[in-house]
Amino acid sequence: MDKFEQTNAEFEQAIAECRALFEKKLHDYRASWRILRPTALTDQLFIKAKRIRSLEVKKESLVDEGIRPEFIALINYGIVGLIQIERGYSDTVDMGSDEAMVLYDKYAHEALELMKRKNHDYDEAWRDMRVSSYTDLILTKIERIKEIENLEGATLVSEGIDANYMDIINYAVFGLIKMKK
Repeated sequence: MDKFEQTNAEFEQAIAECRALFEKKLHDYRASWRILRPTALTDQLFIKAKRIRSLEVKKESLVDEGIRPEFIALINYGIVGLIQIERGYSDTVDMGSDEAMVLYDKYAHEALELMKRKNHDYDEAWRDMRVSSYTDLILTKIERIKEIENLEGATLVSEGIDANYMDIINYAVFGLIKMKK
């Protein structure tokens, strides 16, 4: 197995872990995230990434949860964000679990394909990065999303919110992979 095939397999394993949790939460809460407006979803991503950074800096957690669950949440909320872009938000839970999982798989697959293309071009550079750099890059992507929301999408040269969600997903997957080692 070459290095790219190894990365693809590790990515798929990380997403499978996230998917399993997402499916269990769908059972418990249904697709309650459908009511999240874009700014609330951005703030949810922000608090997850901010907590990771806080734990990295303080090196102590007073709540019995570590960094890994927050990376998983970033991946799952990133996929929720992509679904919300496609469908818009709703005032009610208007989606069943089966439909939600189909959409989850669609966007997880798109994130994998993007990662493969970027990983080829960047030649596995992520492996030599620190996990804390992923955190900072995720926070930067969230700030960009906030600004695009503030501009109501009227950007001059920037990628859209969806591209930022994809990057957040991929950086968080890299964090999960590196933390497993």
